[in-house]
Amino acid sequence: MDTPAAEVDVDAELVERLVRSQHPDLAGPLTLVAHGWDNVLFRLGSDLSVRLPRRQIAADLVAKEQRWLPELADRVSVGIPGPVRIGVPGEGYPWHWTIGPWFEGQAAADMPPSERAPIAADLASFLAELHVPAPASVPANPVRGVPLSVRADAVEKRLDSGAVPRAEELRRLWKELSATAPWAGPALWVHGDLHAANIVIDTGDGNGSARLAAVIDFGDLTSGDPATDLAVAWMVFEADARADFRAHVDRLSGVDDHTWKRAHAWALCLGTALAAHSDDNPRMAAMGTHALKQVLAGD
Repeated sequence: MDTPAAEVDVDAELVERLVRSQHPDLAGPLTLVAHGWDNVLFRLGSDLSVRLPRRQIAADLVAKEQRWLPELADRVSVGIPGPVRIGVPGEGYPWHWTIGPWFEGQAAADMPPSERAPIAADLASFLAELHVPAPASVPANPVRGVPLSVRADAVEKRLDSGAVPRAEELRRLWKELSATAPWAGPALWVHGDLHAANIVIDTGDGNGSARLAAVIDFGDLTSGDPATDLAVAWMVFEADARADFRAHVDRLSGVDDHTWKRAHAWALCLGTALAAHSDDNPRMAAMGTHALKQVLAGD
């Protein structure tokens, strides 16, 4: 299955018109960076980015980012894409869009998994800062931060689709992990989409000095079970780095075994989604392959 189709064709010409008409003082060279499932990302000049929804569903997510990211930016110590300017519909484009900061570095998705290990402690610290009780007014997300039972039908359908390798092994593991006790604590802030394409790494001098530069794409931001985000242990890392990440998380946040089991299940859920919906996107497909390999490898 392929990436969801765009509902609006977003190209550099359109983005240039939007920027010049609404924020002419920021106009500059544009470079296409990524076409994601929901958004198109351009680099604007040397230190800004432009992010535009390509589907109606994503337009609602961008509005949520514009509302909440300025508040979260005061809470976390790594870069997040709070809006520098807000764009409105125009030039034939129907939705709100965002000019944000550009973060120097490399997406974890574009690095070998073995080279991501140095950011384990940084990522644990980011999640310790993020995972605190959220205001009741934070929008609910029907597919993130929710009990695993809510995602069971979707997981089973993907496993039945023929698009996911080792489906029967994954089915048995899902049955085991999804029976874990649900989250009983307060609804915590949850990024909701913490995978390798949304983690920016400053690679330093290449001698193990890499650090976490930014976490991007908060479109799935919500509140609920932090296990959704802790799935990053399998989504991004290999075994040794995963153990390091878990040790740091446990030291900072005191995560219990039930939460880690739910996180393992969330990695399976998200990995099957990537595996089943990325036939036309090798980068996302590789992320799914990595996640499911690590999920089957165990803790």
